[in-house]
Amino acid sequence: MTRPSFTEALATRPWLLADGATGTNYFQMGLVSGDAPEMWNFEHPDRVRSLHRRFIEAGADIVLTNTFGGNRHRLKLHDAQGKVREINIAAAKNARAEADAVDRPVYVGGSIGPTGEIMQPVGALSHDEAVDSFAEQAMALKEGGVDVLWIETMSSEEELRAAVEGAAKAGLPIVTTMSFDTNGRTMMGITPKAFGAITAALPTQPVAIGANCGVGASELVATVLGISAARPDAAVVAKGNCGIPQYVDGHIHYTGTPELMADYARIALDAGAKIIGGCCGTSPEHLASMRKSLETYTRGERPTVELIEERLGPVSPLAKGVDTAAAGAAARGVRRRG
Repeated sequence: MTRPSFTEALATRPWLLADGATGTNYFQMGLVSGDAPEMWNFEHPDRVRSLHRRFIEAGADIVLTNTFGGNRHRLKLHDAQGKVREINIAAAKNARAEADAVDRPVYVGGSIGPTGEIMQPVGALSHDEAVDSFAEQAMALKEGGVDVLWIETMSSEEELRAAVEGAAKAGLPIVTTMSFDTNGRTMMGITPKAFGAITAALPTQPVAIGANCGVGASELVATVLGISAARPDAAVVAKGNCGIPQYVDGHIHYTGTPELMADYARIALDAGAKIIGGCCGTSPEHLASMRKSLETYTRGERPTVELIEERLGPVSPLAKGVDTAAAGAAARGVRRRG
C-alpha cells in the first residue's frame, strides 16, 4: 500500500487520531510499579503489540512506541543505560509491525520523554549531554522504522530545546508537546503563550506542537486554546488525560467516560487541535468513542472557557488566563464597596 508521508497526512487530513495511554494500560496488563515498561519490548512483546493493535482497531492513526523512558538517563535507574539502541529499535519494530498489518495508513511516533534530570544552570545536566542523549534515542528509533519523533511531557525550555536539537540529527519530522498543570503552566513555569513563542523560534521547526497529560480534559483543552492563539500557524496536538485520577481500592482510576472523551475530542478540534488523542487513563474503548465522535462531526465555533467547564469540568483561574491576585483584589474591593 502506498501511503502519504506523515507530514503529507498532517497537511491534508482534517484531523488525525493519536493513541491513548501506555503506562496505565500496561498496569492492567501486569506491569508492576517501579519496573521499566521499556523492558517489555523484550520481555513481553506480545503485550506491547497487543496494546498497539487494540488502539489501531479502535481507530488510531498514530501509535507511539513504548519508549517514553528510553533514554540513557532514565534507563540508568534500571541498569539498562547501555541498551538504549536495542530497546528503541525493538519498540519501534513492535509498533511498526502492527501499523503495517492494516490496510490504511497508520503512523508510528517514536516517543521521547524527559531525561528525569534537571538541566544547567539549576541542575547538573549540560546542554551538550542532553543533546547527545536525545540524539542517541532518536537515531535508534529511526533505525527501527518510526515515521515521526514524538517529544512529549516536557516541562522546561532548556530540555525542550535540547530534545529538539538532538532529535533533529535523525532527520525525521518532529512533534513536541509539554505538560501543563492546574496553574496553566508547566512544572518549570512555562505558559501556553510562552511555549508558542519558544517553538516558533526553534532552529528546527516541529511539524506539530501541543500539550499532553496535565490534569484532565478540561484543563488540556483550555491549554490548547492558549497554544492555538499564540501559534495560529501551527498544527496543534491535544493529548489529554481521561478525566481526573482517583485512588480506588488500591488502584488509580480515571474518571473520564467514553462519552466525556468523545465530547473532549470534538471540543479540542474546535479549539484548534489537528492531532487529538488521549494520555493517562485513556483505553482503546475511550479511543473508539473519540473516533466515532470525530467522524460524525463538522468543526464548530471556537469554544469559550465557560463551554469547556460546562461540558468537561472546571478549569483553574490561571489556566483561563486570569490573574488570580488581581481577581482577588477586585473581589475584595467589591466587598468593601458593598
